[in-house]
Amino acid sequence: MKILIVGKNGQLGREFVKELSKTKNIVIPLGHEELDIGNIGDVLDVFDRYKPDVVINCAAYNQVDKAEEEYDLAYKTNSIGVKNLAFSSNKYGSFLVHYSTDYVFDGKKENGLYTEVDKPNPLSEYAKSKYLGEVYLKEETEKFLIFRVSWVFGDGKQNFIYKLLKWAENNPYLKVSYDEISIPTYTKTIVNITLKAVEEGLTGLYHLTNSGYCSRFELAKFVFKTLGMTKFIHPVPSEIFNLPAKRPKFSAMDNTLISSILRVEIPNWEEAVSDFLSKKM
Repeated sequence: MKILIVGKNGQLGREFVKELSKTKNIVIPLGHEELDIGNIGDVLDVFDRYKPDVVINCAAYNQVDKAEEEYDLAYKTNSIGVKNLAFSSNKYGSFLVHYSTDYVFDGKKENGLYTEVDKPNPLSEYAKSKYLGEVYLKEETEKFLIFRVSWVFGDGKQNFIYKLLKWAENNPYLKVSYDEISIPTYTKTIVNITLKAVEEGLTGLYHLTNSGYCSRFELAKFVFKTLGMTKFIHPVPSEIFNLPAKRPKFSAMDNTLISSILRVEIPNWEEAVSDFLSKKM
């Protein structure tokens, strides 16, 4: 297959490039400097040049707080960019894989984890732009997979674990929220499940996370314990950080649908985080 990876420089894009380089597929990785997905002309040119069988969209504007002011940039990438990719995929007969977020939910569900049938109600400009991307994609093509992911971590700087370890370098005392709850999800897990889903011809929208769930505070404690680091972590309510963007307090999603269809057991978040941190020890 000829596989176009959009957003090759992000943590998820890099994981796909690494994994697909082990296969016999023709892999075409493009970064923002090579393709601005917000420009339909650029997107059509790329599709015309490469005529990909599969397009994996790892490009995203994910500066959650900055999006409250830079909402035009967020919507250009997360909404219009996705629409452009979906339109072009439909025109050239390509299969499109796209990633959305747990932040499409408002965190007010009272019973259980969020499933694919729960109604989104995004709270922030970032979350609204991601949800609109889902809507646009479904309008433009029927050959797609949308995976909602959460608290993604991997080799990169745009994740909580990296930021936590940077904070720890200069601060013996850390404040971490105890009331934001979701599921840390490893790029390796996302890539493995995605490629299996594509291989089996799956289509539609699914929640793709590691298993279990935790708070930011619990995640921080686990990271430091695993690395053998002694840090004083003070659990605090998220309100004290006074961040510009509203976030759902509870946005953990149920991965039962995708795991049962593919007949796989998705690793628990602790196992995934341990695997990731073992490469840093």
